[in-house]
Amino acid sequence: MAATSRDPFTNKLLETFRERAAGYDADNRFFAEDLVHLGMAGYLAAPVPEDLGGAGLSLAELVRSQRRLAAHAPATALGVNMHLVWVQVARFLHDRGDDRLDWVLRDAVAGEIFAFGISEAGNDAVLMDSRSSAVPDGAGGYLVSGTKVFTTLSPVWTRLGLHARDDSDPDAPRVIFGFARRGGAGVRAADRGGPGISHPGQWNPLGMRATQSWATTLERVPVAAEDVAGSIAPFEPTDPIVLGIFASFSVLTAAVYAGIADRALELATEAARRPAGDGIRLDDPDTAARLTEAVLEHRASLDALEVLARDVDARADRDDWFLALAAAKNRVTDEARRAVDVAMRFVGSRGFQADSELARLYRDVLAGMFHPSSAASLASTVRRGLAG
Repeated sequence: MAATSRDPFTNKLLETFRERAAGYDADNRFFAEDLVHLGMAGYLAAPVPEDLGGAGLSLAELVRSQRRLAAHAPATALGVNMHLVWVQVARFLHDRGDDRLDWVLRDAVAGEIFAFGISEAGNDAVLMDSRSSAVPDGAGGYLVSGTKVFTTLSPVWTRLGLHARDDSDPDAPRVIFGFARRGGAGVRAADRGGPGISHPGQWNPLGMRATQSWATTLERVPVAAEDVAGSIAPFEPTDPIVLGIFASFSVLTAAVYAGIADRALELATEAARRPAGDGIRLDDPDTAARLTEAVLEHRASLDALEVLARDVDARADRDDWFLALAAAKNRVTDEARRAVDVAMRFVGSRGFQADSELARLYRDVLAGMFHPSSAASLASTVRRGLAG
């Protein structure tokens, strides 16, 4: 897709990201150099309002930028995505007159790195409940214990946005949202823990390897009173931070996979136009129809994503926010997998080489099925709605 007037990326920078992506993947290495360049481009503060020192990109603009980045370096895009989610949550609240996370906006400008510590093994409730524990510290904060999975940006984060369950009152449990701190801007190391923070196991996934999304075990990790962002009763998303997190995560994560589909269809089209090769040609009507269908499916999924991003920016009042967001995220990630499959058929044996860009896309796109909300969770939500 083409650049826009507010796009933070030059074509040269994006090509540099694409060139590095193969090495990061092969070496199972964090995208450290890319992150430095993203910071230099101001991208880590892209959603921050201009009067607070950021670029002021709307969510719709950020979606387009994430698509462009993902088309060149999917793992880099997914990695920075989890930082941008928290910055966008703060922007979501700020735009609605809620300044409780304005410090997140200021920290993003200052160079702090935010990680997403929400995912937990076996927790299908995701934001609505938690398997981690939050013990009140007596000063308005909490000591959090539990294990978070797929903690993207593990080598470098300085702020971990998380949730945990406070059962200090058994009759009125609360799910709290807040941030644990680890170091500060400029503090970087290849393998960092911190007081009460460890990373069990190894990171050796099939795809999205450069994200270095390690499991993170927390043992009485402090969340200070000033870093508590909100709380809800389990399964009662009354605090607007819940919608802010769900909307920001769903839309921005879907944008990454939309970008993968952008690139896959570009590669398929290039292959189909070649005068010779072992892939599928456009002059084969049956198989050309497959590419046509993929392009149309992609257009429809982009439309769904763009409508939701504009609705968030416009502060639209919808009673189906959670269903619409989950449906769009699942549609986009499912469609992206189909687009990569179509591209593989058109490119042929060149794409089947283990070190080819398309082979990497084929592996990277599979990660989309592991992001919440899952297809099973979405189907359950629809069934409950149909049952009244």
